[in-house]
Amino acid sequence: MSILIKGAGVAGLVLAYELRRRGLNVVLNDAAPQAGLGASHYAGGMLAPWCEREAANETIFDLGLSAADWWDQALPGMVQRRGTIVLALNRDRAELERFARRTHGYQWLDEKCIAALEPALEGRFTRALYFAGEAHLDPRKALLALEEKLVHAGVTLSFGQPMTSPLRRFSKIVDCTGPSAIGNIKGLRGVRGEMLMLETQEIQLTRTIRVLHPRHPIYLVPRGEGRVMLGATMIESNDAGQASVRSTMELLNTAYALHPAFGEARILETGAGVRPAFIDNTPRIVKTRDGIAIAGLYRHGFLLAPALARQAADMMQRDRRKGAA
Repeated sequence: MSILIKGAGVAGLVLAYELRRRGLNVVLNDAAPQAGLGASHYAGGMLAPWCEREAANETIFDLGLSAADWWDQALPGMVQRRGTIVLALNRDRAELERFARRTHGYQWLDEKCIAALEPALEGRFTRALYFAGEAHLDPRKALLALEEKLVHAGVTLSFGQPMTSPLRRFSKIVDCTGPSAIGNIKGLRGVRGEMLMLETQEIQLTRTIRVLHPRHPIYLVPRGEGRVMLGATMIESNDAGQASVRSTMELLNTAYALHPAFGEARILETGAGVRPAFIDNTPRIVKTRDGIAIAGLYRHGFLLAPALARQAADMMQRDRRKGAA
């Protein structure tokens, strides 16, 4: 059984790994010159099912619970299991209470506990939520490492142009092209997300920090060596152009409110990506003219790709057994 996967973002790479692990022949194709250049390139890499539960349904939580374990198994040492701290400025304290009511799996921290976990925040906040079971990884390093594993496992990777060989030679074709599938898959829309990469030696963070705000909440994910990924906007748009002035100002203003040291940070990179989503923001495996698609991962790519890949692989193996019978 030979499988063609179109799209080498997080969904395509994770599915290729899952299928190859089960002994299936896989060809992975992407029109981009290398893997992970779409929305995955700008992802936060947060493996945070409890925090995402605040704004998502129970399905997202259930699918994401095993994500950190999957990434740990696939890429040992890549996952940082240091939890998530959720904060709010004094004027937005009601947001912290609202967040707590909509999820679980946390403990309340006082000022002393916050400082013990993140010394750079000492004296700045008196109350926070701590989700000890959450984790994060560096998406770009993870996708590069996963690509290398696929090559060593015998997966054929093709970049730079669409697959031109006869498609009938493949038993299944799986669309993992993310936002490129918008317009081809019914109900799929784009949600623009903008991010910045900052560098500062004045404040060191060791875990994901979320700062709540009624209009533009942010998250900061440490990348090591003084670098912090700051994100992200959620704008209903298919525009993947450069980050806007308004969004950049909103992100930086909230980061500065978290700690004034960010005022002296260097902006290493700005970027924007389009995250494909259905109306309920829940991903689906859908039938297509050529096979199936893993679609609508929204802002949960690294969190949900492992579960969706397992579901898709199970479907294909069941079809394989039926064919053999």
